[in-house]
Amino acid sequence: MTKAPREAVPVGKGRKGLGMGKVAILLVLAVSAAAVVPALQRAREAANGQLDGRKAFTILQSQCDLGPRPPGTAAHLATRNYLMTELRKVTDTAETQAFAGTYNGKPIQMWNLVGTLNPDAKRKIMLCAHWDTRPTADEEALPEDRQKPILGANDGASGVAVLLELARVLKLKRPQVGIIFCLLDGEDVGPGVSNMFLGASYYAKHPIPSKPERAILIDMIGDSDLRIPQEPYSLNNDREMVQTVWKAAKTLGFSQQFPEETQTPVLDDHTKLQDGGIPSIDLIDFTYPAWHTLQDTPDRCSARSLETVGKVLEKVARELKP
Repeated sequence: MTKAPREAVPVGKGRKGLGMGKVAILLVLAVSAAAVVPALQRAREAANGQLDGRKAFTILQSQCDLGPRPPGTAAHLATRNYLMTELRKVTDTAETQAFAGTYNGKPIQMWNLVGTLNPDAKRKIMLCAHWDTRPTADEEALPEDRQKPILGANDGASGVAVLLELARVLKLKRPQVGIIFCLLDGEDVGPGVSNMFLGASYYAKHPIPSKPERAILIDMIGDSDLRIPQEPYSLNNDREMVQTVWKAAKTLGFSQQFPEETQTPVLDDHTKLQDGGIPSIDLIDFTYPAWHTLQDTPDRCSARSLETVGKVLEKVARELKP
């Protein structure tokens, strides 16, 4: 490749400097640039107001970078601090809700993390996900692997990532109702269900900042092969909200990810909220092959799936009336 020959530009007889033609061109360019800069700024602001699956995936990855995060570990405490920092950025008020539990007969401290948008609104709904991870990979094939903690990219981090990204865009352009973003702890302690869903059980008895009208739980929604059928306990408890969510998904073109069919009933945080008198539904892809295994890693998750779920929830939130 060779350089193209430079084109000669006359600058006036015997004088150095810019000709009038070139001055005119520069003036035009300057005026054009002055017009373009605000347009680019507006475009950036508009883009920042759009829910972005890549931003959500970064939050998912940041949680996983801290390692497995079961209650009672240093990584769990570090994750609490990280999530509270992020929650304060995207909500009007944020607080921790401390409660105690046990694991292997030993007491452990846990925290629900609660942020609220439009805290003075009379009508509030809650969007929630759990942020802890399973201390045992009980679905692993090899017995020696079953006592290892899981990384929890999808089972925990995915739902939290969507809620924090959703809170960011809703704070920029607010819905008409109050939104409580609740990151629940102690969902996956175990080993059995008698020692699971601890944060949801506690919150149902001690709702803050006030009792929400209803709740939508998201769990394991980052699977790259996303498919969320309707969950039976959700249908029985709040069919109206299930229909609202699936209508929003259909309108947005996500019927493949939200098929209008039922899946196997799932015990999850939503059932404890229901027991506490908070109508609740669960959006969950329970066909995730890496569930409760050491393979629950970020490479099995998708920014597109996070964005799909986030946009559906955003549409639901924006269409709620005060």
